[in-house]
Amino acid sequence: MKVMKWFDEYAEISVCVVLMSAMTVLLAVQVFMRYVVGASLSWSEEIARYLFIWLIYLGISYGAREMRHIKIDAALDLFPRLLRPAIVIVGDLLFLAFALYVVWTSWSVIERQMLLGQTSPAINLPMWIVYAAPFVGFTITAIRQIQTILWRLRNPGVAQKGGDLI
Repeated sequence: MKVMKWFDEYAEISVCVVLMSAMTVLLAVQVFMRYVVGASLSWSEEIARYLFIWLIYLGISYGAREMRHIKIDAALDLFPRLLRPAIVIVGDLLFLAFALYVVWTSWSVIERQMLLGQTSPAINLPMWIVYAAPFVGFTITAIRQIQTILWRLRNPGVAQKGGDLI
């Protein structure tokens, strides 16, 4: 149970920190090699790009977990105070629908990449691994959105965990 609790609370942020750190170190090494040694690495920018792609999609799920995604508070103020909690849940449901749509469409892209067998130019990484980032990120995002919706139903009128009233 402790493992599941840790995973629920720290998995995305831990992976994001590792990805960001690796990307930063890799790019620093590339800069050093290019400008100090005078010989750049052929593979470092490609790996950094793929780490960044994975970082973005896992960051989306972390944002969903923290209920920190972009929203238009001014539009929410147009609704009567009594309806605002329901409007926020409708927004969460729309984001959940979008996440599920991305999961559905990204799976077909992964399948196509697996059939084609395309690899990256510098490190020969199967490209389906890169294209799996939206699938994995938005699958976790969908789970986080379901958690958010359930939390909002249990805590009506609260904008976010530890946050202000709607």
